[in-house]
Amino acid sequence: MKYTYYTQGTCSSQIDFELDEQGVIRDVQFTGGCHGNLQGISVLLRGMKAADAIAKLQGIRCGYKNTSCPDQLANGLRQALDMKD
Repeated sequence: MKYTYYTQGTCSSQIDFELDEQGVIRDVQFTGGCHGNLQGISVLLRGMKAADAIAKLQGIRCGYKNTSCPDQLANGLRQALDMKD
């Protein structure tokens, strides 16, 4: 299933991602943000269970901000898993 999450408090404005029926990440695409870093994160997450990605990414901060692109992705993944249940 494909999902779109609109970020808050980050340079990226949107995260599009796809989860399979078992909650495994199949694709992640960020709109905006630090292109190289976010491409790397996207590649590393493919094939990972969304629950595992949430555990690794939640709470990461970017500089003085209370959130980051990885933290926002964790929020989006959590929201998507909640919708599936």
